[in-house]
Amino acid sequence: MRIRFTPTARKQFFSAIAYIYKENPKAAFEFKNKSEKTLSRLKAFPLSGRSIPEFPGLPFREVIIYPYRYFYRVIGKTVWIAAVWHGAQLLEEPD
Repeated sequence: MRIRFTPTARKQFFSAIAYIYKENPKAAFEFKNKSEKTLSRLKAFPLSGRSIPEFPGLPFREVIIYPYRYFYRVIGKTVWIAAVWHGAQLLEEPD
């Protein structure tokens, strides 16, 4: 399995790191490392994330790395990170 970010998700991930960095550079570094470590587990266990509670019928799953939610979908041998949202954001059903 490979882990890949869509362009939108990559931008959201780096925006989250930049936002945290403004307040606490050390916390931003730790968040980045924790995110990379947690997401790398999806290589071995791609279905270990939970179904998105707000949209249980969709083929997406999520991993929570507080306070952010990483939404992903497994396609073939690739785990595609589709979005990175702060937990306080309201979800809209993807198209």
